[in-house]
Amino acid sequence: MRTTTSRTVQLLIALGLLAAGCGAGTADSEESEPAPDTMPRALKVAKAWDGSPAAELWHKGYYPMADAVQLPEDAFHNAADKEAYITDNFVLRGDLPETPTKTAEVTWQSGGSLTLPLMKAREAFERVARSSGPPPHLTVTGAKLGETTLATSRGPATVPAWLFTIEGYDTPLKRVALDPSKLPEPPIGSVGNSPTDGLWELNELVEVAKDGRSVTVHAFHGSCDDGPRVDPLETDGSVVLSASVVDTKDDGLPCTDDLRTRKVTVQLDRPLGDRILLDAFTGRPVPHGNPTGPSPSWR
Repeated sequence: MRTTTSRTVQLLIALGLLAAGCGAGTADSEESEPAPDTMPRALKVAKAWDGSPAAELWHKGYYPMADAVQLPEDAFHNAADKEAYITDNFVLRGDLPETPTKTAEVTWQSGGSLTLPLMKAREAFERVARSSGPPPHLTVTGAKLGETTLATSRGPATVPAWLFTIEGYDTPLKRVALDPSKLPEPPIGSVGNSPTDGLWELNELVEVAKDGRSVTVHAFHGSCDDGPRVDPLETDGSVVLSASVVDTKDDGLPCTDDLRTRKVTVQLDRPLGDRILLDAFTGRPVPHGNPTGPSPSWR
């Protein structure tokens, strides 16, 4: 289905106010200097994706927008257990079951399903337990196949998951038992490998609000500015996020060149729904982050 630029964007174009970015978010939600004119690039990205074969594949696939690991309800009991999880330090003291079938289904709440290869319990455990170093560690004593609900690019979905019993915890640690679909080839390339014309690459998606009316991302910035700014361009088929920095300082004071990240919440004119969330810099969907790196979709 062919998509068109939203009425809001058309109005902004007519008024010549694109650089201000309707619904723009800043880390501190305060007034700031106008962002660089990133809208031309955002329009190119939206035009390339909307109605493209890549978008069609995206809407047919399974792309998680939340961590594949869900913690026990009472996690964590202490700092040692939290450290063990963050460092992927697990030990297995028990047997893991055989995989009952070779495939399983993703079922979306909005309708539709997709059959994918089912991950073995051993592989799911190894995805969680990447380290076997000295204590502190978490101890897995068994597992069974169950299911869980996960946010995806097509909305909430019910997916199969391995439920690992953790010693000392009343509820299991869940690990989704599917790998994401292969990413489609982007219909537009990145602008480069470093900030260009004021445009920066986004780090990762943190979350989409339950009502879909806002998204929170981690955006990069430096130590000599007032933080990141993220402007949305909304169309019927996508939401393109353009990241930049606010008020770069040049006051003669010592300044390091370290790269930092900060959370930015971006308000949308209407719920995100199944529209593709894109990074203007890379021309690709914004990857969801988790404690150990990008989401499985981008590995």
